[in-house]
Amino acid sequence: MTTERVRRTPERSDAARERVLHAALRAIAANGYRGSTLAVIAADAGLTTAGLLHHFPSKEHLLVAVLAERDRLDTAHFELSGCRGFAALDRLVELVRYNAMLPGLVQAFTVLLGESVGSDHPAREWLRDRYPRIRADIAQALRGGIDLGEIRPDVNCDAKAAEIVAMMDGLQVQWLLDPDQVDMAAIFADFIAVVRRAVAVGNG
Repeated sequence: MTTERVRRTPERSDAARERVLHAALRAIAANGYRGSTLAVIAADAGLTTAGLLHHFPSKEHLLVAVLAERDRLDTAHFELSGCRGFAALDRLVELVRYNAMLPGLVQAFTVLLGESVGSDHPAREWLRDRYPRIRADIAQALRGGIDLGEIRPDVNCDAKAAEIVAMMDGLQVQWLLDPDQVDMAAIFADFIAVVRRAVAVGNG
């Protein structure tokens, strides 16, 4: 009996942690980071506040975990590693299409992104680290397209990566505010089609 209890404990712990993350995503999407209390999140996850703090020592730790979970889900579905050139651009189109089916997750991230503009926000450092990493991944994929002969050698891959990221995040905001008028997936796909034509070999 003792062995069975010990063996199941990590599974219960992982399941509880997952419930907390999902509850936090819902709460933050509805109320923002500062408007979401640990007590409400814990109750939604079926835990006490003390039980939540066993998994996340502070609200700041929970916030970073929520942000990391959002990126983990995206990475699991749409890993750019190994993709080069136009294949990587197609993967980004798939990612935006996938996110359009998860408005709550996109809303949570967008709320946190807006709140992190304040210099004292606990998500600021995480986001400052995140954007250079994402831009670097996209730029590297574009340089891979140069190696493949798909993309012109004179293309500024770093600038183009920043442009793509800006379009992705900007469209998310407009889509969340007016989803009936802003078809995020379709607009981004059209944008990427324009990017492909602009950077393609023979179009310089």
